[in-house]
Amino acid sequence: MSLPYLIQLAQTIQSGLSKYPPDRWDRHRDFLMAQQCSDGGFRGREGDSDLYYTGFAVRALTLIDGLNAETLLQLDGYLRKEIDRTYSPVDVLNWIACAVAVEMAGGPALLSDDVKTRDWLEKVFADLDQLRCEDGGYAKGPEGKLGSTYQTFLVVMTHDLLSRPIENQDAIVDFMFDRQRDDGGFVEIAPMKRSGTNPTAAAVATLKLFNAVDSALIADVRDFLKDVEQDDGGIAANTRIPFGDVLSTFTALVAKRDLSLDPGGLLFSAQDFVKHGLEFPTGGFRAALWDEQADVEYTYYALGVLGLTAAAAQS
Repeated sequence: MSLPYLIQLAQTIQSGLSKYPPDRWDRHRDFLMAQQCSDGGFRGREGDSDLYYTGFAVRALTLIDGLNAETLLQLDGYLRKEIDRTYSPVDVLNWIACAVAVEMAGGPALLSDDVKTRDWLEKVFADLDQLRCEDGGYAKGPEGKLGSTYQTFLVVMTHDLLSRPIENQDAIVDFMFDRQRDDGGFVEIAPMKRSGTNPTAAAVATLKLFNAVDSALIADVRDFLKDVEQDDGGIAANTRIPFGDVLSTFTALVAKRDLSLDPGGLLFSAQDFVKHGLEFPTGGFRAALWDEQADVEYTYYALGVLGLTAAAAQS
């Protein structure tokens, strides 16, 4: 049985980051740990701990071997407290991904050893099923009538992470292709006309997981991603935005990896974009050249860019 998609992606990034000297990541590890709150969770740019940012912090620390025994115990306590407040697809995936990361790093096995967690899992997966729309995708919330490319990706990856079957995969494949536009990319919801880099990557990952990638898709996405490359070295969120950002650059590289596309000049321009434009000497990375502050989310994406480009350079 193959590993879940998200774990395979993390291993690819880790392999790339391992090409750098080990102390290259020390200040970024320190930056991430400085965002941990007393309750064990991690904060964003301000305020208290938040499950969304905790998910990114844990993924980033996993990439650079930053999860020590004390941090794992603190995270276990935080996750146990958060379980009753976790409902939306993005929070469910973040919670489960954090629990998996904690267990894989040698921490408590929260997913398998706790009766309350097992009961919660059955409930949240039943709730996720209720988000399925007539168009074949999943909505963001129970009131939604239209499937979302991103929310569908989240639900699919949540099932995959725990090796749980998902019903009617063919309908999800059809839903994703219905979100494709003439420019070769994909949109977030049906009424949209202009494709975006991030929904394109979400669609590609889902289609890859369901073995629905063909030569036409590869050619279409290759052309779309070429259109969103920017002079600053990054990838833009769509063709109307004249500058790159680290999230879009990361997801573009993931899509290229999933489709076995040659990254070409992006292999080097993306590294320069991140290293020389987004990295803070005190640790952490920012979202784009216009941004003034680092946070854990964009630090994860930046590490992902550096890992994916280094891994591609070695292949």
